[in-house]
Amino acid sequence: MKKNKFLKSGVLAALVSLSAPVSALEKPQTMEDMWKIIQAQQKQIDEMKAGMQAAAPAPAKTVAGGDVKTLERKTDVLSQEVEKLRTNLSIPEEAKYKSAYGMGPAASKVYSAGKGLSIGGYGEGNYSAKVGDKGSSNDSADMARMVLYAGYKFTDRILFNSELEFEHASTGEGSESKGEVSVEFASLDFFIDQRANVRAGLVLMPMGLVNRIHEPLFYFGNHRPEVEQRIIPSTWREMGAGLFGAITPNLTYTAYVVSGLDATGFTSDGIREGRGGGSNAKAENFGYVARMDYDPAALPGVTVGGSAYVGNSGQNQAFAGQKADVFTQLYEAHVQWKYRGLEFRTLGSWGHIGDADLVTRANMDRNGPVDPDHPNAGQVVGSQNYGWYSEAGYDVLPLLWRDTTQYLAPFFRYERLNTIAKAPSGFANDPTRDWQIYQVGLQYKPIPNVVIKADYRNYVAKQGPLPDDFNLGFGFIF
Repeated sequence: MKKNKFLKSGVLAALVSLSAPVSALEKPQTMEDMWKIIQAQQKQIDEMKAGMQAAAPAPAKTVAGGDVKTLERKTDVLSQEVEKLRTNLSIPEEAKYKSAYGMGPAASKVYSAGKGLSIGGYGEGNYSAKVGDKGSSNDSADMARMVLYAGYKFTDRILFNSELEFEHASTGEGSESKGEVSVEFASLDFFIDQRANVRAGLVLMPMGLVNRIHEPLFYFGNHRPEVEQRIIPSTWREMGAGLFGAITPNLTYTAYVVSGLDATGFTSDGIREGRGGGSNAKAENFGYVARMDYDPAALPGVTVGGSAYVGNSGQNQAFAGQKADVFTQLYEAHVQWKYRGLEFRTLGSWGHIGDADLVTRANMDRNGPVDPDHPNAGQVVGSQNYGWYSEAGYDVLPLLWRDTTQYLAPFFRYERLNTIAKAPSGFANDPTRDWQIYQVGLQYKPIPNVVIKADYRNYVAKQGPLPDDFNLGFGFIF
């Protein structure tokens, strides 16, 4: 209401004080600049009103050389023109970052934009120092990711969204571990009804807390939880199509049919290397994934949910001389709670791989003269795997400065995982894959778009040594 008052009075002041036409007015660059111009006229219009009142009771007297009726007519004209100027100028507004349809806040910009192109992105870099690793020197500094989101809103019902990622500040120099450029997702959304909409393309698998919302400001620590890298692979994407929507305002779902995993990539570290990623992915078999999340109205800030993936991973291939379905299952459940400065998350996941004995024998065969350099050579594939973690952080700055917009949260995370929780028949369990991880750290956001992180991770294996690590890093979204 106050801004409306300023706008009306500012229009009148502009009419009296400016002899140039409206089209000649210098265009303000931001909405803040426009309000400054209007507010600057407030004093002048008050003085004019006082002068008009002093001229009463003679209503026909002139003001600044013209009568009141002429002034009112010109005021109406200018008011209309300034309103056009205000609405038609390309004035940047303050960005509002909010997750939509399960995507990260920066990746969701296209959903709230008008028609046309929308650009966003994020980046993160870190320094990692191994602690207690006396056998080798593995300290590193890495620009882990630089990502661009590009979306295009064709109509209110059809839009395209995508993520292009540059890893490790390079295109790889012949080695994927040195860096690569990848399309993380690229999909078309067709909005039909709040309860059922269609998405098709290279889609992010709707599993876990990090796979879809993986921007660095929205998880603790410099590295994503190991459970959400080894048990639930991240970033996991496949070619597919399906439905998403809200059954009720508090109950949302996503369900896709996608190209299936490829079991020739399964290793002792799990199913991660079996992802197709939309790169000439094998599609003899399909996978089926579904997710539901519930935000109870009675518990503001709480989200509970879960997801499941099932599908054959054999892809019509032979393993140790036999065709195998390699039926693969993965399930997870999660809870999030955000209350004032508190953030709490917990997630648990369990997986099962059918025909793991045949896949393991095929990996063992690669130790022979056929393909001894294959990355899976000699790898035992667990028929069962599991992982879970819990973490909590608390923003302490409001306790010191009530109205601060900055954020400083100490946090703690505990993880337990085992990629070979049960070895296939004929093979022994591997206790070196049974891990516990204790992590503590600090998360600082000087502004909501930028984060600076520090953390320490203590690794404990059931058998064998694992080095701890200390990490410093930064991240940002735009």
